[in-house]
Amino acid sequence: MADEVWFAVFPDGGRGPAAARLLRARATEVVTHHSGRPWLLGSWPAGQVVVAAVGSARMAVIGRCPVTAEALADRLRALRDVSDTERVLAGLPGSFHAVTSADGRVRVRGSASAVRRVFHARVGGVTVAACRADTLAAAVGAGVDERHVALHLLATPPPYPLGDGPGIWRGVESVAAGHCLLLDADGRAAIRRWWTPPEPELSAARGADAVCRALTAAVDSCTTGRKTVSADLSGGMDSTSLCFLADRGPARLVTFGWESVDPANDDAAWAARAAARLPGAEHVRPERARAPLWFSGMTGLKAVSDEPGVWARDSARLATLAGHMAGRGSGLHLSGGGGDELFGDLPPYLHDVLRSHPWAALGRVRRARAVRRGPLWPLLRGLADRSAFTRWLTAWADHLTQDRARPAPARYTSGTAWGTLSPMPPWATQEAVRAARDLLRAAAAEGPEPLAERRGRHAALSAVQTCGRAFRQVDQVTSGLGLPYAAPFLDDGVIEAALSVRVAERSAPGRYKPVLAEAMRGVVPDLLLARSTKGEYTADFYSALRRNRSALAELFNDSRLAGAGLLDTTALGAGLGRPQLSADVLRALDNTLACEVWLRSVPGAFSGPVPGGG
Repeated sequence: MADEVWFAVFPDGGRGPAAARLLRARATEVVTHHSGRPWLLGSWPAGQVVVAAVGSARMAVIGRCPVTAEALADRLRALRDVSDTERVLAGLPGSFHAVTSADGRVRVRGSASAVRRVFHARVGGVTVAACRADTLAAAVGAGVDERHVALHLLATPPPYPLGDGPGIWRGVESVAAGHCLLLDADGRAAIRRWWTPPEPELSAARGADAVCRALTAAVDSCTTGRKTVSADLSGGMDSTSLCFLADRGPARLVTFGWESVDPANDDAAWAARAAARLPGAEHVRPERARAPLWFSGMTGLKAVSDEPGVWARDSARLATLAGHMAGRGSGLHLSGGGGDELFGDLPPYLHDVLRSHPWAALGRVRRARAVRRGPLWPLLRGLADRSAFTRWLTAWADHLTQDRARPAPARYTSGTAWGTLSPMPPWATQEAVRAARDLLRAAAAEGPEPLAERRGRHAALSAVQTCGRAFRQVDQVTSGLGLPYAAPFLDDGVIEAALSVRVAERSAPGRYKPVLAEAMRGVVPDLLLARSTKGEYTADFYSALRRNRSALAELFNDSRLAGAGLLDTTALGAGLGRPQLSADVLRALDNTLACEVWLRSVPGAFSGPVPGGG
């Protein structure tokens, strides 16, 4: 853990220093409370943490934010107690953790998107917070919970509410996105909500203006103070928008893109058109024949993330990207992750539009049926369904394995449900299925509220958080390779602006991501904003799978998943041998690979749980 970027937060009480000593040997940086007791402990690069002190109050902004210590101190003067934190920070762009210490109390929060997360555990008799789960696991000697590994076979990362609370490390819990952790001086903790999504009240025109301002500020927070930044340039609207915004900033821009093996994929052509209109930037696009394939380099891979991530499939590509961009001096790489989740026409939005604008929904029903080419009856059943979120969770648990004799009801599979009933992979053992089912049913029994009252809004928030958690894993990997990642679309300000647009105005017939297109009018050339296609990479997936099939089979020899009783290697071998795999099985392979690679990097993964942590 010595080379990883991490921090831990300690309460301002008499037992805090003893807890800090359990992590001190791994830390290179220490920041104290006004009392002199340890407050922040960890290892981070210069500029990653900005600290301000006014009287006995302390505030730290940790991550990507252009605020200076002097400007933060000016804001801190308005602080009455830790509950004022968000008022003090209002309007700051970027993506960051915020930690406040005042009058013996400490408040810690991450981001609404889950790109920045907060974990907590009992260490030395007090509650300690950290930005990484494995930091706390190491402090308390915690092992991995095999039930949650089974859950990652189902979805990596698990969607709301499964990714909150107790997680993959025994004795370590996570704070839900949009919530903060409060630490009292005696080491007790409480969780409170700090962020609520905005009401969708803006017209498309006003929403586009808000998105333009927020996204510009987000990208500016990436380019300010840096000599060189890099960015994906796939040819899609999301990455293209970021490149044109970054090109206007003070940093030199280097773009990067891959070429598909599919001649029908027109991403490269659109990326070339964009590059031609960015003459001041350097453009890097490795030759197709020399570019690493997905699933390459698996057998020698060492994971550096604190939970399984589907980045494992892309590991060789991430290493190549980091080598090219860091070698050209990039201090930060921009990704378009989150654009689809915020500006795409998610199927559950149709459920919302039917209830708010029923006449407008009729034409959308016809278009949805034409696009999906499915029967009308299941779609109508799904649109009419009013079942609660907890009932959907229970239905997911009931249909974890595909049973033709007892398929899931249409109202849960039409695309307008609360989420997708993803099945367990066909190579999961009965023990794995049982563990995932038990966790799903336990989550449903707690009666969690959805992230929003209506399904489309809930789906968008859930997708953003899932994307944020996955992106966080990628950043942990690439930062270890010398190239930190940023996803400006997942900055809280951009999320708020995008979700402020009225649901019925987020899509338009014949237009692709109309709100984002209008937001970027005048920034991105109209020719590029007019694109209505999207690259498809199934051919790349199968080509990579064919080339690396034997290496994957070798990886699962002496499988850690199989040793834990979660994987049937015979069934996996049969699945890998099929010439074609369904979409569900393709996703399952990603999740299984993520878990296997991650477990190989965790010594004694299933040993040594310490429930109380001292």
